[in-house]
Amino acid sequence: MHHSPCFLWLLAMAFTLVPRAQPLTPPGLEEGEEDETVGTPLLALPCDYDRCRHLQVPCHELQSAGPVACLCPGISSPAQRPDPPRLGEVRVVAEEGRAVVHWCAPSSPVHYYLLLLREGAGAPQKGSPFNATVRRAEVKGLVPGATYVICVVAVNEAGESQVPEAGEDGQKSGAFPAFGPCGKLTVPPRPATLVHAAVGIGTALALLSFAALFWHFCLRERWGCPHRPASGTV
Repeated sequence: MHHSPCFLWLLAMAFTLVPRAQPLTPPGLEEGEEDETVGTPLLALPCDYDRCRHLQVPCHELQSAGPVACLCPGISSPAQRPDPPRLGEVRVVAEEGRAVVHWCAPSSPVHYYLLLLREGAGAPQKGSPFNATVRRAEVKGLVPGATYVICVVAVNEAGESQVPEAGEDGQKSGAFPAFGPCGKLTVPPRPATLVHAAVGIGTALALLSFAALFWHFCLRERWGCPHRPASGTV
């Protein structure tokens, strides 16, 4: 037991000479700093893109807005003519002689849109172009009581989207595909026009009645009224 103090002293010296264990920290990172590059990768989600939304930002611009590029719906090649847009709601304001037209974009690159308006069998009238973000426009100068055919046309570098020709059966019968680019537009008469027509007809009937009564009394004054013979006289 007299050797135990020396033995303990040797053990203490041995432990003090052993280097302390260093943590496995990559070089360049300080204590308490975490490696932010290691984590779960972000998943790409569909872009907030609606083909029928008015003033819709193009999908390729939405892809660069976030930290991860979102997913755009598939489109055709820019070297091909665009598919026809889909005509949506058409709201007629008869009092002002105008209509508000909605449509949805096709699955194709589009530079701008056009509205075609044709009254009866006349030639179609082409309006001013609308940029690719527009999905709603007004058509003015409509005649009350008239019937029109309205079509939406998409345009890109390859050309214009197709619309039914004036001589096709669909336009002759007035029946168009439910999701096509064209539709029939009927403008009802203005309410003020109906009131004026009713007042005019009532005035004319009153004048005719007065003229008939006046003529009847004039004849009576001129020719007199025939008298029936008294019954029972011999």
